[in-house]
Amino acid sequence: MDRRARLVLCVDAGAGATVGLLLLVLRAWVADLYGLPLALVEVVGAANLAFASGSGTLAVGAARGRAPSRAAVAALITANATWAAVCLGLVALTWPSATVFGVAHLALEGLFVGGLAALEARLVLPPRP
Repeated sequence: MDRRARLVLCVDAGAGATVGLLLLVLRAWVADLYGLPLALVEVVGAANLAFASGSGTLAVGAARGRAPSRAAVAALITANATWAAVCLGLVALTWPSATVFGVAHLALEGLFVGGLAALEARLVLPPRP
């Protein structure tokens, strides 16, 4: 696995862990700032941590010289693409009540995670045998 592929996995893990921890630690303040229900902020934070654990596991393995399996990378790509769609769906569902900060966070997270899925499909996914 080349350096760019490892970097994409590290960015995925680092971003997910950072956003997830911040959302959970600051959940009440973020819920108020975003105009979103507290439970939704908690779910988004927990999902970010779950994705970070998956991509982080692959990143650590890659850093130790173990290329991730095609199935593991495909699962990560599918999860990221699905989460991107969920985030954009949440924009549509929360539009009337969310603040501009809430809408921006969900939209940008969806675009970011969707971009990661595309990069992982291009740079990380091992070729078929």
